Amino acid sequence: MSEELIPETPEQETEENEAAEPIKQRKNGLYPGVSDELAENMRSGWADTELHDLAPIPQAGHTAARRAALSARFPGERLVIPAGNLKTRSNDTEYAFRASTEYAYLTGDQTQDGVLVLEPTGEQGHEATIYLLPRSNRENGEFWLDGQGELWVGRRHSLTEAEQRLGIPAKDVRELAAALSGATGPVRNVRGHDASIEAALTDKVTAERDEELRVYLSEARLVKDAFEISELEKACDATARGFEDVVKSLDKAEATSERFIEGTFFLRARIEGNDIGYGSICAAGPHATTLHWVRNDGAVRPGELLLLDAGVETNDLYTADVTRTLPINGTFSPLQRKIYDAVYEAQEAGIAAVKPGAAFRDFHDASQRVLAEKLVEWGLLGDLTVEKVLELGLQRRWTLHGTGHMLGMDVHDCAVARTEAYVDGILEPGVCLTVEPGLYFQADDLTVPEEYRGIGVRIEDDILVTEDGNRNLSDKLPRQADEVEAWMARLKG
Repeated sequence: MSEELIPETPEQETEENEAAEPIKQRKNGLYPGVSDELAENMRSGWADTELHDLAPIPQAGHTAARRAALSARFPGERLVIPAGNLKTRSNDTEYAFRASTEYAYLTGDQTQDGVLVLEPTGEQGHEATIYLLPRSNRENGEFWLDGQGELWVGRRHSLTEAEQRLGIPAKDVRELAAALSGATGPVRNVRGHDASIEAALTDKVTAERDEELRVYLSEARLVKDAFEISELEKACDATARGFEDVVKSLDKAEATSERFIEGTFFLRARIEGNDIGYGSICAAGPHATTLHWVRNDGAVRPGELLLLDAGVETNDLYTADVTRTLPINGTFSPLQRKIYDAVYEAQEAGIAAVKPGAAFRDFHDASQRVLAEKLVEWGLLGDLTVEKVLELGLQRRWTLHGTGHMLGMDVHDCAVARTEAYVDGILEPGVCLTVEPGLYFQADDLTVPEEYRGIGVRIEDDILVTEDGNRNLSDKLPRQADEVEAWMARLKG
């Protein structure tokens, strides 16, 4: 990774860009400064690269509708929704940037440091403005001297280009903090993404009012529009191909570790999407009993199971969330199949309970009942009845987690929605959720027969509520045990 060419003396602001900040300097750079001649040379000889007549992004109509709904919910109030900033990974290197969900949902933009502001135009309605960094300044050398200049990190859209793409008037974000500091009237801000915005609004907002805005934006995503459903379909299809890639490469994983599985799936995510939607769980053998095993540094052994929980995030930031538990050698042992079939039966019951008008909790209750029945049948709970087991929650020693959650731009989408709108809510067409029951017998669990210990099974699919029931968006991946074995055999050739 190259070092930045940082001058030793502070850069002067220019008339063309008075809002420009001084260019950052790096200690111990190899160049002591920039000569006048070099600075002059770098100012000229560059072609005009402005893009014209850009088409709006595909979701522009949907983001406009989302902003209109937001405007109607908070009339007469200034609303501030930041994208967020880069976060340091180590010294002067940063983590890959991912725009805040709220900002991307309302704009379709993913630019770091961007901020959407809805200014009230009276008691009703708002005027939206998106604040962004403009093209790098070529007069003061920012474009080639600053670590975030365009010769270092790539071209960004001009403000005019951004307006054409997003359908929102655009201004220089470096002017925003001052504008907000002098603003009057009620303000709400989505906190936790941009410290400079929060500092500018410190005496104008309250935690309670800001939380109301965040909760509204979380609940707004409970029902997906047509664009969102299309993105989730795309994410699930790409994820299915990623699982196929893994099965084809299991022999290489056996020769290395779970990290080969992780890397194989990550390659598919980067080819077909923006990234993985969350840290991939590539849990082989007893690691499958750890719910969020993301170290992925263990051995992959024939005769054991692989629990793979992974999802591709599309370029518009919608993620799949799919789990399959696979026999590493391609064939379930009789005990593995018994446990797998129990989880499959529980998932079938859960999926059948997903339909419009049903309570959100119904699919969880249906799945847990089946698992409790199996645990009682296997003699793991003494002489207790299924009803008593469920009343006391004793099945949770081996089922551990809830059976599913909302899905969308966040893998656990709509997470700050009110309980009455989410867990205690009623399903309606457009809701997308996961159904993911599991059984996990820890390696040190002395309450189960020894042969059960170290076996973990989860099956997870992404289910869309439709007008007349549901649709499994991830059904390109087999679930039934015989179908899984046949699928693996075909892929392994």
